[in-house]
Amino acid sequence: LLDLCILKTPSLSQAGQLAERQPQYTAVAKADWTLWLAHLLHKMIFLTALPLFWIMISASRGGHWSAWMPSSISAFEGTCVSIPCRFDFPDELRPAVVHGVWYFNSPYPKNYPPVVFKSRTQVVHESFQGRSRLLGDLGLRNCTLLLSTLSPELGGKYYFRGDLGGYNQYTFSEHSVLDIINTPNIVVPPEVVAGKEVEVSCMVPDNCPELRPEISWLGHEGLGEPTVLGRLREDEGTWVLVSLLHFVPTREANGHRLGCQAAFPNTTLQFEGYASLDVKYPPVIVEMNSSVEAIEGSHVSLVCGADSNPLPLLTWMRDGTVLREAVAESLYLELEEVTPGEDGVYACLAENAYGQDNRTVELSVMYAPWKPTVNGTVVAVEGETVSILCSTQSNPDPILTIFKEKQILATVIYESQLQLELPAVTPEDDGEYWCVAENQYGQRATAFNLSVEFAPMILLESHCAAARDTVQCLCVVKSNPEPSVAFELPSRNVTVNETEREFVYSERSGLLLTSILTLRGQAQAPPRVICTARNLYGTKSLELPFQGAHRLMWAKIGPVGAVVAFAILIAIVCYITQTRRKKNVTESPSFSAGDNPPVLYSSDFRISGAPEKYESERRLGSERRLLGLRGEPPELDLSYSHSDPGKRPTKDSYTLTEELAEYAEIRVK
Repeated sequence: LLDLCILKTPSLSQAGQLAERQPQYTAVAKADWTLWLAHLLHKMIFLTALPLFWIMISASRGGHWSAWMPSSISAFEGTCVSIPCRFDFPDELRPAVVHGVWYFNSPYPKNYPPVVFKSRTQVVHESFQGRSRLLGDLGLRNCTLLLSTLSPELGGKYYFRGDLGGYNQYTFSEHSVLDIINTPNIVVPPEVVAGKEVEVSCMVPDNCPELRPEISWLGHEGLGEPTVLGRLREDEGTWVLVSLLHFVPTREANGHRLGCQAAFPNTTLQFEGYASLDVKYPPVIVEMNSSVEAIEGSHVSLVCGADSNPLPLLTWMRDGTVLREAVAESLYLELEEVTPGEDGVYACLAENAYGQDNRTVELSVMYAPWKPTVNGTVVAVEGETVSILCSTQSNPDPILTIFKEKQILATVIYESQLQLELPAVTPEDDGEYWCVAENQYGQRATAFNLSVEFAPMILLESHCAAARDTVQCLCVVKSNPEPSVAFELPSRNVTVNETEREFVYSERSGLLLTSILTLRGQAQAPPRVICTARNLYGTKSLELPFQGAHRLMWAKIGPVGAVVAFAILIAIVCYITQTRRKKNVTESPSFSAGDNPPVLYSSDFRISGAPEKYESERRLGSERRLLGLRGEPPELDLSYSHSDPGKRPTKDSYTLTEELAEYAEIRVK
C-alpha cells in the first residue's frame, strides 16, 4: 500500500511535452507509462487475494459448538414423544467416537441433574429406566430422543451435552420443554358472530412414531360435518393432527359445548376436550308489558328484558326523552302515582355492538272527567242561531249531556266534545244550562247562562183594579234588556211619582218587570189606561183592561150591601141547583141525588188563553204585595172569575152540577 501511495508517474501532459521537444524521447515515455500500469495491477491482485486466503484458513479449522431442537413439544399422557435434535462441533476435533448425554431440567453436570440418556455408560435416572432411548446417530450429529410411557412427572426441560472425549465436552444452552397433556386443543376464533360462517379446529400432537391418534367431534350435531385436514408439520419440526369443523352459528348456539376426542387405535387411550361457543348476536327484546291500564294515582311498573351477547344497553324513552338506562338483561321503569300527563307511548331500546331492537308499550291512565269548559255564544238576539261547544278530558271518554231545567237538550256517548245548536233562539231559551261529563271514575259539571235579548212583551195578566176611591194598574212586561215602562192616561203620561195622588212603582225579577200605577181619590175609573214598554229592540203598547165600574159601585154600597148581594147570589145558585136536580131525576129516575159532589169554590185569578200561564201565576203574589205598599189602609179586594156558558160544551145527563154553575167568591179584608 505504501508503494502504491508514493508511486509517481509522469502525467499525460508531461509526456506530450517531452515528445514535442525531443521526438527521440517519445518511445521512452510510452515505455514508462506501460511499466506504471503493470506495477499498479500487481498491487491490486495482491490486496484482493489476501482476504480470501484468510477465509480459506478459517474454513479449514471446522464449525462451532451448536444445537437445534424444538423449544416446546407436547404429547398425551401414556403415549410417547420423539424430540428431534441436531448438533454441531468444530471439524478440526475429528473425534473417533461421539457420545452424548441428555439431562433433565438442568444443563450443568456439577448440579447432578437427572440423566435421561447417556450413550457412554447407559446409566440413567430411575424415572427414565426403560423409557428413554436415542433414535438419532450421534456420529451423524443427530441427537433425537424417544421417551415412552409418558407420565406427568416427565414434563419439563431437556438439555443435550456433546461428549467428544477428553476436554471436548459441551452442554448446549438450547433446550426443549416437554408438556404432558390430557385434552385435545380446540381452537375457536376469537369472535364468533351469529349468521357468519366460522371454522373451529381440533389439534392433536402427533409426535409419537409408535402410536398414531384419530380425531372425532362430539356435540356437533346440527352445526355441520367435520373435515379432517390431515397431519401437519409445525415450524419447529413437530407434528400435529388437525380436524376442521365449518358451520354458521345461531343465537341458540351460544354457550353450546363442542367436544373433540383423540383416540389411539388398539389401546384404551382416549382424550376428550370441550369448548363453549361464545356466539355474539344483536339484542332481541323478549320481555315487555303489554298495553297497561292504570287508575290515576296508582303505581305502575314497566319492564323490558332483552336477549343478546354481550349484554345490551337498555333504555326507556318517552317522546324522545331518556327516562332510564343501564347495561343489563332487564330494566324496570317505576312510575309512582301516575297522572294523566304520564299517559302515552313508552319505548324500550336495546343495543350492543352487533345491532339493536326496540319495542313500545302504551300506558293508559284512567281518570274522571275534568270540569267541562264551555265555548260559545252566551248573549244572543232573538231569532239568531246559537252554537255552544262543551268539551272536557277524561279516560275513557265520557258521556256528555247538556241540561236545562232537568230537560236533556243534547247528549253524546264516549266523546270529549258536545255541540249544542239552537237555530233560532226565543225568550224561552234564556236561562241557566248545565254541561255534565260522566264516566265510571266520576262526574263533573259546569253551569252557563244563555241570555236572549228581545223586544218587550206585555203579558195578558196586566190590568187595572179599583177599590173604594183608589185605582191601581198593573203592567207586567217581559223583556231583555230591561225596558222603560210608561202609563198613558187621557190627559198625560205617567212614568214617575208626579203628585201625591199618582204613584208608579217598578220591580224586576228575571226577565219580568212589574210596574204598578196607583191613582188615589178617583170617584170613577179613567176611560182608558195604556201601558207602553220600550227597549233597543222595539216598543210594545197595550190598553189595560179596566175592571173598576162595578167595583166602585160595591165600594159605595159598603160591607152590608155586599153581604146582602152575596146572600142573594147564594139563593140563586141553590135554586138553579134544585131545578136541575129535579130535571135530572125526571129524565133518569135511577139517578140518586146523594151522588152529587159538593160545589167547589176557587179564588184563583185566571185569564183564559194567557200564553204566559207559568209566569203569571208566579207573579200573583208579587202583584198582591205591591198593591198593599206605602202603608195604605186595608181595602176591599175582590177576586173573581168569569165564565161564559155559551162557550161551554154541551154535557149529557150526567154532567156534574159544578161544571154548569157560575160562581164567585167575595172575600172581605
